[in-house]
Amino acid sequence: MQAKMLGTFQALWDVFLLFSNTGWGEKSNIDFLKKHMGTSFEQRPQPWTSLQFPKSVGGGVVLRLEKWVGGAYAGHTAVCLRESEGKLWVDESGHDNEQLNKDDSNPHIALLPLHPDMRAKFNLTAAWKYAQSMNGKPYGYHNMLFSWIDTIDANYPPPLDAHVVASVMTVWNQMQPAYAANMWNEALNKRLGTELPSHSICNCLCDIMHLVLHTEGLDLLDLMVETEMRGSSFAELLTIPKQDDWVYSDGKSTSCVVFVLQMDKAAGLFDPISSSIQVTEFTENKRCLLTKVLRE
Repeated sequence: MQAKMLGTFQALWDVFLLFSNTGWGEKSNIDFLKKHMGTSFEQRPQPWTSLQFPKSVGGGVVLRLEKWVGGAYAGHTAVCLRESEGKLWVDESGHDNEQLNKDDSNPHIALLPLHPDMRAKFNLTAAWKYAQSMNGKPYGYHNMLFSWIDTIDANYPPPLDAHVVASVMTVWNQMQPAYAANMWNEALNKRLGTELPSHSICNCLCDIMHLVLHTEGLDLLDLMVETEMRGSSFAELLTIPKQDDWVYSDGKSTSCVVFVLQMDKAAGLFDPISSSIQVTEFTENKRCLLTKVLRE
């Protein structure tokens, strides 16, 4: 069913409150999780204990922060790698590798070491090579919005649907075209195979604009038209599987948990079927589940 306007504004207001960095915002987050996921939080008695990372922490250890997103209970994921000299580093998508000293954000962190069998299989050299290849790359905005859309109408929390998504994208595309290109235009062009600009004379001006905005291929409205001309729909376009080897104008794109699983893949944990696994295509909760399974 197409989303109703009043319900849409109510849902947007509920989400807006989650970004308020106040006690009110904290309460809104807790209420939101309880309402939409049936998750409750019990306040821990003080004194709270600071986490000290044990010397045994090595490669492939995952840090998790609690948050609602895409059906998962983890809001952020990072991975620990230890140098041969003993220094422990935290690697995460969108940030330079950082030596692990302290975290002033007061997060809830779960430490998930690799299962002994997986740890024996984990190629630390290959993991470091992957981490270094991604160092300095931006966060995976190109696939972040698509990570939870696998079906035409079964993934959207009501009252959202593909019609609302298309409407928001269209408005945002007019307000901030460069931002829109980074968030979804390039990714949608990948799905249609239209990422290379047309070189016809009538599209020269369009090509120049693409270059100025650092985008590739069709803009959003042209993408919608092209999709309809192919006998498909925008809702179906959003569900086309992502591929791990897609390279965007600013490099490969990985959100936080995709970064961890891509490292696991590079380190050989999915061998001998790694070529059949596209970790960017997993929904957020499935990625988190897979990450957890490797570490139990």
